[in-house]
Amino acid sequence: MESRASSPVLLGLLLLANNLPDPTQVASLLRSMNVNRVKLYDADPKVLTAFANTGVEFIISVGNENLQTMASSPGAARQWVAQHVQPFIPATRITGIIVGNEVLGNNDTTMAASLVPAMQAVYDALAALGLSGQVTVSSAHSVNVLASSFPPSSGTFQEGVAQYVKPLLDFHSKTGSPFLINAYPFFAYKGSPGSVSLPYVLFQPNAGVRDGGLVYDNMLYAQIDAVYAAMKAMGHTDIGVRISETGWPSKGDEDEVGATAQNAAAYNGNLMQRIARGQGTPLKPNVPIDVFVFALFNENMKPGPASERNYGLFYPNGSPVYAINAGTAGSGSSSGDGGGSSVGRFDPYSSQSMFSSASRLAVRRTLSSLTLLLVLPVLSALAC
Repeated sequence: MESRASSPVLLGLLLLANNLPDPTQVASLLRSMNVNRVKLYDADPKVLTAFANTGVEFIISVGNENLQTMASSPGAARQWVAQHVQPFIPATRITGIIVGNEVLGNNDTTMAASLVPAMQAVYDALAALGLSGQVTVSSAHSVNVLASSFPPSSGTFQEGVAQYVKPLLDFHSKTGSPFLINAYPFFAYKGSPGSVSLPYVLFQPNAGVRDGGLVYDNMLYAQIDAVYAAMKAMGHTDIGVRISETGWPSKGDEDEVGATAQNAAAYNGNLMQRIARGQGTPLKPNVPIDVFVFALFNENMKPGPASERNYGLFYPNGSPVYAINAGTAGSGSSSGDGGGSSVGRFDPYSSQSMFSSASRLAVRRTLSSLTLLLVLPVLSALAC
């Protein structure tokens, strides 16, 4: 199964858009929507400062380019924490650090071997400051680290990553941090639209698939439980699984089957409803799923197929790309770049650049329990 983005793409964010609002405007937007948890691809100080005293929780990230240095020199991890974490707590609520993105399974054995030592170095740096109890340390992985994911009970890790996964799981067990996975059912559907059921990937009514005594009515839950099965096969049943990225593009190239605003609204809207209900997976029904949705804004300069530039819930001017939770495409702007609207006129409370009052209320009810993957490093760079 294809992963949405490899680590080089995720790290090259400073050039992915040139029309986005600044962090203070985004902070107003998030407050208006009652969104209270955000993940960043780095730890930009301008962003963290802009969100001080807002109550928004942040998970920040250490880039892949830092792993080998941190693994070989714990002092580098201490310096990173001293620069990107310590100055902002407690005004900015930093609750987690993701060390590396999709490091395992990409044939870079040197970086893979550096992952757990770098995570340990960051954890030790936090512990030295008395912060390890409030800031968790984890890493995000592509769903491709699984050699098998269907049926979910047969989930296993790739043979090539097993030697790195074992110490990683031991670290999670010791520190109480979750295993993070980037999962995009869109790619499974795009790759095999004739054999993958669209209702199954969009959380819509369908017959489901049976795995022993469990029935799965959507692919995302099956992927989560496949990770639980893979961890159990390696001796761990004490680690939680969280989705660090998921989403659906509202537009794509001609050959990107399923990339439509209607499907994006259905995927994200139906997912939000399940999150709001505190729903768990068939294997873990009493453990509510924890999901970061990619992304807040469309990114007009992102390379690759058109879908890569159209995962956003909003255009840069603050208007919705589609009606969240409505199941159909919203009006929004007719242009992928926000219709040429000036970023300077961005107003999260304006009826022209945001939802109607009724729509905003519906969105607030669902987003209050949702976490958004937010590409704010781009915003701060452009606001300079």
